[in-house]
Amino acid sequence: MENKIYTLITGASEGLGKRLAIECASRGFNLILVALAGETLPALGDFLERTFAVEVEVFASDLSDEMNCYRLFEEIEQQGFHINMLINNAGIGGTAWFEDESAEQYASIIKLNVLATTLITRLFIHILEENTPSYILNTGSMAGFFHLPKKQVYCGTKSFIYSFSRSLQKELKRLNIHVSVLCPGGMNTSIGSILTNKSSPLMNRLSIMDPEDVAPLAIDGLLRRKKVIVPGLLNRWFLFMDKILPGFLKKLIISKTTSKINPKLGYNIYHNTVSPALVKANG
Repeated sequence: MENKIYTLITGASEGLGKRLAIECASRGFNLILVALAGETLPALGDFLERTFAVEVEVFASDLSDEMNCYRLFEEIEQQGFHINMLINNAGIGGTAWFEDESAEQYASIIKLNVLATTLITRLFIHILEENTPSYILNTGSMAGFFHLPKKQVYCGTKSFIYSFSRSLQKELKRLNIHVSVLCPGGMNTSIGSILTNKSSPLMNRLSIMDPEDVAPLAIDGLLRRKKVIVPGLLNRWFLFMDKILPGFLKKLIISKTTSKINPKLGYNIYHNTVSPALVKANG
C-alpha cells in the first residue's frame, strides 16, 4: 500500500459525523469512515471521492459491541493504513426520566459513548504515534459540564469524555499526539433532536447550531491544537455564567429548563446513531 495518510472518523454517516467527513474531505484529507451498516455510508464515500478527489474507505460496524472495536482495528491494521487523525464521534444520547428507560438502553449508551471511545483510542494509539504529528478529536458535549435531569446517563458519559480527553492531552503531548475535546451545545442532527430542540426554552433554542457550522470550527480548533473546543458564543457564555452564578439560582434555571423538555420524544441521534424512538415507530 502507498504511504498515504488517512483520517479515521467514527459515527460518520449522519449528523455531525457526516459534516466532519465533508469538512475533512474539503481540506484534502483521505478518509476512513466508520458507521452502522446501511446505504448511507457507501453513498457518502462515493460522493466525497467524486467531489473532493480524495480516497475514502468505509467500514460498517456497530461499535457498541466492544468486539467490533477490535475487529475494526485488526482489519485496518492488516490493510496497512497510515492514520494521523482520529475523530471519535460515534455516540448516542437522549432524554428520559431515569426509571422510564431500560437498563439495556443505558448499557448501550455507556458502551458506545465511553467504552468504544476508550478502546478505539487505545487500539490506534501506536498507528498515530507512527505518523506524527497526529491528532485526536473526541466529541463531548456541553452536557458534560452540567447535571441535568432526564439526561443523567448522557451527562455522565460526556463528563467522562471531557476528563479522559484532558488527561490524554497531558500524557500524549510527549508522543507528538495532540488531543482536543469538542463540546457542542444542542445541534439539529436528526428528526429526534430537532423535535427535542423545539421543545426547549428560548435561550436554549438560540444556542442550537447546525452540524455544518460546528464541523469547520471543530477541525480548525483541532489543527490549532486547541484543548477544549466550544462552538458558539452563547454556549461559551453559558459556561462563564455557570462559574459565577450561585448554586440556588443555577438549580432554579436547570429545573425550569428541563421541565419543558418532553421525555416522550425518546432517544435522539446525537452523532450517528439510530433513535430507538424512531425505530419503534417504524417497526
